[in-house]
Amino acid sequence: MTSTEDSLYNGSLCSGEQEKIEALQELAKLKDMVEEAEKEKSKLLLEKLDAEEKKKKFQKETLDLLSLQEKKAKEFQKRNMEIEESIADLERSNNMLKEQLKEYEEMLTSKKAEYASLQQKFKIKASVPEKKVKFVRVKEETEEEDYGTIECKFTITCRPSLPLKAGHALITFEEEAVAEKILMLPKCSVPCEGTKMDVKPLRVFLEPSVKFEVHISVSKKKIRFSNAPPVLAEERMRDRLELSFSKPSCDGGEVEQLEYDPQTGTGQVTFLNTGVAEGLSLKKKYPIDVGKSLSVNLHPYFEYQLKQFQTFSGVSKRTVLLSGIKDVLDQEDLQDHLEIYFQKPSNYGGEVETIKAVRRAHVSGPRDPAGRGDGDPGGEPDPGGVRRPRSPALLQDGRQALHSLPKGQELRWGCAGRPVPHQRHGRRLRHVRQRRRC
Repeated sequence: MTSTEDSLYNGSLCSGEQEKIEALQELAKLKDMVEEAEKEKSKLLLEKLDAEEKKKKFQKETLDLLSLQEKKAKEFQKRNMEIEESIADLERSNNMLKEQLKEYEEMLTSKKAEYASLQQKFKIKASVPEKKVKFVRVKEETEEEDYGTIECKFTITCRPSLPLKAGHALITFEEEAVAEKILMLPKCSVPCEGTKMDVKPLRVFLEPSVKFEVHISVSKKKIRFSNAPPVLAEERMRDRLELSFSKPSCDGGEVEQLEYDPQTGTGQVTFLNTGVAEGLSLKKKYPIDVGKSLSVNLHPYFEYQLKQFQTFSGVSKRTVLLSGIKDVLDQEDLQDHLEIYFQKPSNYGGEVETIKAVRRAHVSGPRDPAGRGDGDPGGEPDPGGVRRPRSPALLQDGRQALHSLPKGQELRWGCAGRPVPHQRHGRRLRHVRQRRRC
């Protein structure tokens, strides 16, 4: 082998070894890379496992939170419904309380109106009539008697009343049994010139009445005064008042006690002797020396008490109230028909003592120039609906006719507004009417 071939062979060997070395290095490098990849893979697998565990944990926590949220939502909805029901109950209760309050306010208003009407009804204002007293003798004084006061007692009795409205009638029988029989009937058919008028008997309930005593004690030593403004200090004003009331030149007297209220300017004086207060109460005014002109008003000193207050209410036993009275006849004929009907024993009636009927308002029929309808006696109706005579001349005619009536007759008012005598014959009535000619 030549040198050239040897060199070529050596060169090829060197290059092969070099490649082999490089391949080995590349293989080692690849092995290192594989190991690193395996390590990275293991690391990633571990991280994946950790992530899956965390994922499961987070999923579980999420499910727990969702279930808790759902539970809280249900509790909130339930609580909200309970609150809404409670609010609805409170609103219903509030509305009921408002309705009750409105009812109580209406009741209070009606009670106040009733109280005002009763107070107005039972308010009594009457002047005590003067009574002449004849002096007989001087009464001997005793130590036990008190002459410092004048005591008196008034007994006041309010009689019951019954307003008779239009379309009603009152009939009084002589016997209670007759009234009880009539009240047991549901209705009574009264014949009135070809027609029948159905009236209903009702029991008469009288309005409550009262009876009480007023005890009044008037002092003969004390007197009240007013209109005394505090123009000075309280003590000086009190001294000035006492000195002024002690002057005999002004009809005063020795003062035992003086009471004064500077805020109201009123007070009272107690004198030592009787008679001074009586004389001053008649003067009404009294001058006071306070450095300028000042006059006080004087009033008698009295005390009063209400005792023995009694109320009465009852039902009439012989009187019957008839409702359903129609305007079919004039008032006199209507009363006569009612009296004739209720006097018959076949109608469960009996002897009638008195009767009074008020027709309903007359809305039709011819009217005269004075503005009265047919059968209107004239005059103004009273609160019960009964018409009274229009002029004093009619009253005078009534008095004259009353004095000229024979025994057994009674006086009534005819359709022309003049008195008409009626004659009783047993259980029937004969009517003598005076009618105004056209």
